[in-house]
Amino acid sequence: MNPDDYCRRKVAESHSSFAASFRFLAPERRQAITALYAFCREVDDAVDECSDPGVAGAALAWWRGEVEALYAGRPTHPVTQSLASALPRFSLPAEQLLEIIDGMEMDLHQTRYPDFKALHLYCYRVASIVGLLAAEIFGYTDRRTLKYAHDLGLAFQLTNIIRDVGEDARRGRIYLPQDELARFGVAEADILASRHSAPFQALMEFQAERARDYYRRALDELPAADRKAQRAGLIMAAIYRTVLDEVAKDGFRVLDHRIVLPPARKAWIAVSTWLRA
Repeated sequence: MNPDDYCRRKVAESHSSFAASFRFLAPERRQAITALYAFCREVDDAVDECSDPGVAGAALAWWRGEVEALYAGRPTHPVTQSLASALPRFSLPAEQLLEIIDGMEMDLHQTRYPDFKALHLYCYRVASIVGLLAAEIFGYTDRRTLKYAHDLGLAFQLTNIIRDVGEDARRGRIYLPQDELARFGVAEADILASRHSAPFQALMEFQAERARDYYRRALDELPAADRKAQRAGLIMAAIYRTVLDEVAKDGFRVLDHRIVLPPARKAWIAVSTWLRA
C-alpha cells in the first residue's frame, strides 16, 4: 500500500462528514487534503485510543519528531510521506501542524474548561488551524478567506462538542464551559451520569446558538471571489449544520446517543451544495 492509499483508507475508516467534500476536488488538492485529514486522525487517535496518558504523550512526541523529519525531507510514516508530496504545491507551515499536536496534547492534561475563552484556545488548535490549512489547499485570492476558514473551523468544533457530550463524558472530559454549566444549573455529575434535564437542554440550546453564530459569521466573511474555490468547505459547513439541526430536533439527547447522518444524505447535501456554490 502506497502512502496516498494509506491516507485514503484512514479517512474512509473515520466515516467523517468531511470526506464527502473531498471527492469534488481536483486530484492534487484531493491528495493534499486527504493527507492533512489523515494526519489529524493519526494524532487524535494517539490520544483517544490510548488509556495511558504517558504512552499517549510519547506518541505525540514521536509525531512532533515526524513533523520535523517531514520538513527535513526525511518522513518515515505513510501520512507524512503523503504530506511531503503536497508541500511543494501548498503552503502548509510546520508550525501549524505542530500546533494541531499541541491541541491534541491538551486532552492529556485538561478535561475541564472554566470559560469559553479557555475553550476557544483548544478549538483554535484542533480545528481553526485545520481550517486555515484547508483554505490554503482549496485556494484563495483574498486574505479575508482566512478569517472565514478560522471561524468555520471553530463552528465545526463547537458542533462536535455539542454532538459528542455523552461520548466525551464517558472519557472523563467535559468541554462545555464550567461557568456556563453553573449559569444554567447543570451539575457535572448529571452529565457524567447521562441524566438529561430541562436545564441541560437549555444549556445545549445556548451552545447551539453560539455555533450557529460562528457559521453565520464565517459565511458572511467569505469573499465572493473565493466562493467557488472554497466549495469543499461550504459542503462541510452544510453537512455539519445539518448535524447540528438534527441534534436540536432530537431535543439535544446527546448524553446517551450520537446523531449520525446516513451516507446517502451526506452525499445529497454535498452534491446540492456544490451545484449551488
